[in-house]
Amino acid sequence: MTKRTGILLGYVLFAAVLAALSCASLFAGRNEILGEIQFYGSTKVEKTSGVWIDGQYVGYLKELKGSKKILLLPGEHEISVRQAGYKDFATRVVVNPGQKIGLAVRMEKDFQARYPTETALVKVSVRPRRAAVFVDGLYAGHVDEFNGLGQGLLLSPGKHRVKITLPGYQDFETEVSLLAHQKFELKTDLVAGDILQAGPPIREP
Repeated sequence: MTKRTGILLGYVLFAAVLAALSCASLFAGRNEILGEIQFYGSTKVEKTSGVWIDGQYVGYLKELKGSKKILLLPGEHEISVRQAGYKDFATRVVVNPGQKIGLAVRMEKDFQARYPTETALVKVSVRPRRAAVFVDGLYAGHVDEFNGLGQGLLLSPGKHRVKITLPGYQDFETEVSLLAHQKFELKTDLVAGDILQAGPPIREP
């Protein structure tokens, strides 16, 4: 290696180190700006409940950590947690820069909820399996709850409008006509799309 080559290599390495430090500083700055919401649920009901932030579905409670952790800009945010057969858990939080907020979620049984005496079983085989499932405009759960051995969505006989939604994908909508004791499989893959193409407003039960 010549002296000139060694000097050039030194400049290249120095520039690479500066670039790495700049990137680290940038990400550190981002972490100082964004706040984090950490969700806690003590039972399976809470852990499988769907979470909405500022009206947008973000996933079900127990998966919102690691690469799916919730980072929010500073300010006030509206959080809603929903589970079929339970009352909504709703609250507002004020997030400060770099703040971590622990939010304990406790779902209460809705004793006014009505269940059909005769049902059909709908197996929901949809990917991604974390997508939200709506039936006749009401949140029913997420796909993974209705896709597996002994699992399925129990619906009353007749026609139902089913919508499946997830941020970053186009909504999937279909109508099913069911008979009592019928077993039906709803199978599709959501198509990737714009963030604005998912997340319907939620109708109150």
